[in-house]
Amino acid sequence: MVGQAHARGLKVVGATLMPFYGHRGYTEAREAVRQTINTEIRAGRVFDAVADFDEAVRDPYDPRRLKPEYDSGDHLHPSDAGYARMADAFDLESLKGSAPAEL
Repeated sequence: MVGQAHARGLKVVGATLMPFYGHRGYTEAREAVRQTINTEIRAGRVFDAVADFDEAVRDPYDPRRLKPEYDSGDHLHPSDAGYARMADAFDLESLKGSAPAEL
């Protein structure tokens, strides 16, 4: 999909996966997958820019979970404050310009 977007001159911003420890779907195996995906997103090999939502909303004392004020209560979805923090962490400048088209 990134290649298709680039072929049309569009930039693609990748966003990291946020923590979800405490949610009923959390497992150590899923956390390992989340960490692997986030590492790849941050590496800069796929996307033109990165929105690091994981870093923006995680609890610094337990990076597997959302910071309490950013947790809506289900340990998966951000609160209104969490969404505001995500918006603050997103660099709108990363959307300017165009990506080189691959012909």
